[in-house]
Amino acid sequence: MSISAQKNTPEPRSVRSVSIDEAAGILGVSRRTVYNRIRDGRLRTLRTLGGSQRVLVDSLSPGDAAPSIDRFDHPGALVARRPVS
Repeated sequence: MSISAQKNTPEPRSVRSVSIDEAAGILGVSRRTVYNRIRDGRLRTLRTLGGSQRVLVDSLSPGDAAPSIDRFDHPGALVARRPVS
């Protein structure tokens, strides 16, 4: 086999993927949000031979993660308190 023939053959590469649940956990969002992002094209997926959908790790970027909310800065965290007498 010549050297030029070796260069033209694509090298097998492994594609790293995670389940929908794992993607949701990594991003800190719900499964529904993961499916919405797949539909919107923000996450790339592949189908397994069994028909399962898996999210490509390459498409999981830190910018897609849910913003962290400090529980004390969240409006729902405000609690009415009785005045101290």
